[in-house]
Amino acid sequence: MPSDETFNDPAPITNDKLGPRPGEGVKTDSDAERNDTTPEPHSIYTRVEKWFIVSLIALGGLFSPLSSNIYLPVIPTLAEVFHKSIELINLAVTMYIVFQGLAPMFWGTLADSYGRRIMFISCLLVLAASCIGLALVPTNAYWLLLFLRSFQSAGSASTIALGAGVIGDISTPAERGGFLGVYNIGPLVGPSLGPILAGVLADSLGWRAIFWFLCIASAACAIVLILFLPETLRSIVGNGSIPPPSPLSRPLIPLLGLKRNRSSIANNSTNTPTKLKRKPFQNPLRLLFNLDILIALFYNGLVCSVFYAVNTSISTIFSETYPELSQTKVGLCFLAIGGGMLIGTVTSGRLLDWDYQRVKRSLIDTSNVSQDNEKQLAEFPIEKARMRLMPYLVLCFVACCIAYGWCIEEKVNLAGPLIFLIGVGIFTMTILNATQTLILDLAPDQGSSVTACNNLMRCGLSAAMVAVIQLIIDAIGVGWTFVLLGGLCVLGTPLIWVVIRIGPGWRARRRRSAEAKKVKEKERERERERERQAGGGEEV
Repeated sequence: MPSDETFNDPAPITNDKLGPRPGEGVKTDSDAERNDTTPEPHSIYTRVEKWFIVSLIALGGLFSPLSSNIYLPVIPTLAEVFHKSIELINLAVTMYIVFQGLAPMFWGTLADSYGRRIMFISCLLVLAASCIGLALVPTNAYWLLLFLRSFQSAGSASTIALGAGVIGDISTPAERGGFLGVYNIGPLVGPSLGPILAGVLADSLGWRAIFWFLCIASAACAIVLILFLPETLRSIVGNGSIPPPSPLSRPLIPLLGLKRNRSSIANNSTNTPTKLKRKPFQNPLRLLFNLDILIALFYNGLVCSVFYAVNTSISTIFSETYPELSQTKVGLCFLAIGGGMLIGTVTSGRLLDWDYQRVKRSLIDTSNVSQDNEKQLAEFPIEKARMRLMPYLVLCFVACCIAYGWCIEEKVNLAGPLIFLIGVGIFTMTILNATQTLILDLAPDQGSSVTACNNLMRCGLSAAMVAVIQLIIDAIGVGWTFVLLGGLCVLGTPLIWVVIRIGPGWRARRRRSAEAKKVKEKERERERERERQAGGGEEV
């Protein structure tokens, strides 16, 4: 039976050619039994249980941007205590961004082969261990600061990719947008909360307290996941009804998926696990050879880099434009863009799910065609369903960026730029959520790997943008800088229509390749079975 993740809509597919429907007869072949019975749900978890899982991974995903941005306000202090220049201390930021892009390529691919739960918990434990080292690092060991920040990034940065893989496992395309919207609260609000927490902790307890806080918080989160987070990788547990073979893949307190026990009794538990084989380790960079995925990742990275240009320059711009603001008040200005992200998170998920259903109803006669129709799933234009609102969202995003820049340039009342920062946060969240949902739809069986590629593209372009943003501002001013950055987004907008145009063809190509591999694998299994039977006959 084709894997649930081969097609865009992962509902199980039945095959009438294998035999009669349930109630018409009893099959002796295990494959026929599995295909002829009533189609199982994509996931055994209830809607409430899915939201609980999303909340768990959103909590873990918070630590990637939090550990990155909580470091920024103490850069002057670190330069003083380590007796280094600001430029050298900023090198630790550069190292963090580099490993933030590279580490998920490793962790995400491991998660697609060996399971989400173990890798997610391991990342948090690596983060906690690195924070202990950072909290105790001697002030005469600058090299150790760079090493530990890189080690910290290797652990924390991968949680975003792993969490997206979990959502891909438990959700269907129709509900995926809403889950990703809530999940992204953690990863995208961290840049706003980090500077505020850093200011409070550093002022009251000293700069080392920042890393002790991260250590305690990440270790506590790891304990929560150890207790409650189930394994979701479909090549190990299917839709959740198959118990994972390793005890490490099982939560200590199995509150979720209690339906698993009933499902295991009802089904043939001796044959089912043999159908789910661990995926081999795959190079995630191979996904970039798919033109539709590459273009979607590039445009997503472009928008994200403009967002980081806005976010990282807030402190410097506001301090220079409004000198009456204290450091604490400047830190509070980050709440504007963070609040916008929260609004965008709530609205974008519902918007994506609503528009998906709207496109589906306009193209599919649901009264005549069931959800598990293979041809229908293959031809459904998922790119159009996810991206058709994108041009309007990009125009709103660009308008807010340009308006923000000129409010700063003209030194208007503080309320002006803060209002447009809210708009930047809203539309950034909506655009990134739509693109993230699409790339999960394009490669549902490699959720963590494709998200790792997304992270690599975003971090690469964002690091380049952060490196030059101050130089551009100094050269042409704040207003024209954001006109330039907005223009880049507008020039890249035609890429959206390119993805909508070429996407179905590339999906069909990947689907044919996956089907061919499955046919070859089944042929090899039949050959091995014949060899075993022949060997048994000779022994008799």
